[in-house]
Amino acid sequence: MRLLLDTHALLWFCEGHASLSDAAKNAIQNQDNERFVSSATAWEVAIKISLGKLQLGIDFDVLFSDVLHANGFSLLPLKLDHYSRLISLPQHHGDPFDRALIVQAQIEELQIVTCDPHFAKYEVPVLW
Repeated sequence: MRLLLDTHALLWFCEGHASLSDAAKNAIQNQDNERFVSSATAWEVAIKISLGKLQLGIDFDVLFSDVLHANGFSLLPLKLDHYSRLISLPQHHGDPFDRALIVQAQIEELQIVTCDPHFAKYEVPVLW
């Protein structure tokens, strides 16, 4: 499988949080799966930290370099074709970070690891 972790899935996995489903945890831990974290996730986390809406138990730079690397996650950059797809993406979901993940998953043929029910409204496979 080729997985794209939503922000909460990444943070819950790194924290060992009980809210992460067993199916998601097993898929993320499976070294045979390709696991990606979007650059939009780093952007979202940085913004939420700066607004005081999120506190991490680990330094931001450590999370998005050492922790990703140690877990075999690849950082997936946003590219022009991703931005272009946003133009025609239906407005089922208004969150710009999630919309970025949706188009990345569509174009890169990834399954999104998320518990967000809005993702099911799009033509993108979801794992939870």
